Amino acid sequence: MSSVTIEFWPLLTSIAGVLITFLAFAFAFGKILLSQTDRRLETRFKSMEEIRVEAAKNWEEKFRDVLSQARQEAKGWQDIEREFLKFRAALPLEYVRREDYVRNQTIIEAKLDALVLEIKNLQLKGLREC
Repeated sequence: MSSVTIEFWPLLTSIAGVLITFLAFAFAFGKILLSQTDRRLETRFKSMEEIRVEAAKNWEEKFRDVLSQARQEAKGWQDIEREFLKFRAALPLEYVRREDYVRNQTIIEAKLDALVLEIKNLQLKGLREC
């Protein structure tokens, strides 16, 4: 039977060398993996930033359009309000209220009735004198 004898310090040095090599590979692999992840994340964030900037431009254009429409609409409402105030100012000059019309019509009809009565009285007086 043969026995293998390995001395302690060369064995420890070999194990330490293998361990250091393994850790170096693991560190290098981890660093490469992290750098690729960082690159992908950076690319993704860059594309997201471009999309955000584009979306912000679109929103600014839409808000500008909405504000422009709101201003035009407000100007339209101001014009309508101005026309309504002019109409309100001219209303008493051009139109007669119903109550005023009825009162005037009643007065005219009363005067016509009185005139008819006078004519009838004159006709009756004329017939008596004949």
